[in-house]
Amino acid sequence: MLKLRGVTTHYGTSQALFGMDLDVDAGQVVTLLGRNGMGKTTTINSVMGIVPPSAGSITFDGAELVGQPAFKIANLGLGLVPEGRQIFPNLTALENLIATASNHLGQPEPWTVERVFDLFPELATRTTSMGNLLSGGEQQMLAIGRALMTNPRLLILDEATEGLAPLVRHKIWDALAAIRDTGLSILVVDKNLHDLLKLADRHYVIQRGQVVWSGSSDALLADTEARERYLGL
Repeated sequence: MLKLRGVTTHYGTSQALFGMDLDVDAGQVVTLLGRNGMGKTTTINSVMGIVPPSAGSITFDGAELVGQPAFKIANLGLGLVPEGRQIFPNLTALENLIATASNHLGQPEPWTVERVFDLFPELATRTTSMGNLLSGGEQQMLAIGRALMTNPRLLILDEATEGLAPLVRHKIWDALAAIRDTGLSILVVDKNLHDLLKLADRHYVIQRGQVVWSGSSDALLADTEARERYLGL
């Protein structure tokens, strides 16, 4: 579904990605792992057209994304939950969801407000609360719900549980497992390896802007050297 080949990305004169290769197949959950500053967010921003690559190819179901504006990339069915959540602070929780609602791809079982509330019951009690008055956990739930309301074919999450309390993180992981069980493909960046190992089909470990390890959860669990060397675990 999503394929990166030789992706190179710069911020001005500074190079951040050095030939990134990555695949996400239909129905899979794939992770990007690595220490801070290694290129995980840049990889996501390159896919979404937020930071255009300077070389390489990124395709989604065979359509080339490099050179396309971000809104056209999103319209192909890529839904982003950005780092820092970035919900609309001057809209209510309900308005945040309605603002992005679309099913222009004709998904047979589309995400609706009611379906998001079933996934995150906490939001159902906060419909009239302004976005900036929600707790961090509620904002993260809202950010995920907002992305789902675009009815994407691939959900991308950058730092899915960063800064959240353990109980809230558990709710987020349960929700992502439920989303996975619907057949939606997921690409996720996070540091909670214990939870990622249970959720994901394949992992990519990034070091200085390139993939240095990839494999299944069982393989990563067995590779103590790779975890210690690249993840500090």
